[in-house]
Amino acid sequence: MGTLPETKIDYSVHPRVNSTDPIPPRPRPSTPAHVISSDAEAIEIAERLAAKFREGAALHDREGLLPLAELDEYSQSGLWSINVPKAYGGPDVSYATLAKMIEIIAAADPAIAQITQNHLAIVGTVELDGTEEQKKLFFGWALQGLRYGNAFSEGKSKNVAVFETKVRFEGDDAIVDGEKFYTTGALLSHVVPIVAVSEEGHGYLVFAERDTPGLTVTNNWSSFGQRTTASGSVKLEGVRVPKVRAVKIESFDRPTIGGPVSQIIQSAIDLGIARSAIEDTITFIKTRSRPWIDSGKETAGEDLFTIAAIGDLEIRLHAAEALLEIAGRAIDKARADQTLENVSEATIKTGESKVLTTEIAILATNKLFELAGTRSTLAEHGLDRHWRNARVHTLHDPVRWKFYHVGNYYLNGIHPPRHAWN
Repeated sequence: MGTLPETKIDYSVHPRVNSTDPIPPRPRPSTPAHVISSDAEAIEIAERLAAKFREGAALHDREGLLPLAELDEYSQSGLWSINVPKAYGGPDVSYATLAKMIEIIAAADPAIAQITQNHLAIVGTVELDGTEEQKKLFFGWALQGLRYGNAFSEGKSKNVAVFETKVRFEGDDAIVDGEKFYTTGALLSHVVPIVAVSEEGHGYLVFAERDTPGLTVTNNWSSFGQRTTASGSVKLEGVRVPKVRAVKIESFDRPTIGGPVSQIIQSAIDLGIARSAIEDTITFIKTRSRPWIDSGKETAGEDLFTIAAIGDLEIRLHAAEALLEIAGRAIDKARADQTLENVSEATIKTGESKVLTTEIAILATNKLFELAGTRSTLAEHGLDRHWRNARVHTLHDPVRWKFYHVGNYYLNGIHPPRHAWN
């Protein structure tokens, strides 16, 4: 944490979010991405990258700079293929490790971490629903270093599970028409997987390359938090791809880990935001805050109430961290044996994790200013990004329903619903 530098920025090299300037599709990587060999290596690489990403996070947020170079290095590092099965050349790490990796990246820059979310969830969907031909194709693309964006949610539909986007099949082609919003990752991706519904009512995940004719990504994300995710909109007008690239989604018709995998990544992002906020709070108190007049202390760090508040934050953070790992291990167990009981346990544990990570993210980013004092709100420090990021990202899948599903499971033995938002 430090004062934001006064920097002259070349916006032709560093494009901005919500800009009218066109951003062309990213070139495919010239060499295959690194393949990670172990869980330990995944964590080591995440920590190394996080140290780099942290340096520019506040400036990127303030100026709305899209993380082009960072994403290229990130996706080439091998971390974007860590859940590709070993049978297809991937490292196949534990989902507890995957969640820890996301937390580490999110503590440095949660927008960069969120851009990864849909890609990893899509890799998981391919494992659950893809044909053998599709698995070889899409796992192979991920191992090459191609980034998957998304065109899932729709801003005008009745709820998040209602899709107006349609897919029809003509010979060997799949053709998609519709509009999408909250398309995190699409702008800076190589491939945009699209959720669409056939005339028969079946859901499909249709993989279209970013430069496919008829696919238009608009850089119009205007949220006050998670600004540089570029989670704007996608328009689909007669987008035509080979039929083999349309994966029929059936993983929510049976017990699978599809929902928990999506949710644990969201939980890890919130935990990373909380961790970073607490670290910046402690640093600010030690280096810039003044003691309150009634404390009788020489430094802000000696204030008894401040000490107790930091202790409370750390305890809550560690509890959330522990439950995130428990959820990851439960997903691993369910992945190996996808019974209704195992999948429900993974869903519930992941829901419990999301409750705690949401609560500590909101609490920590509020307490930052209360404990660090008025001067911590000055624009030069850029600390408001923590609260804005937490407030926006924790809106992803409301935790008020997590309490209900968890309670209903333990009290009444009711299995939780199966969908991507649970």
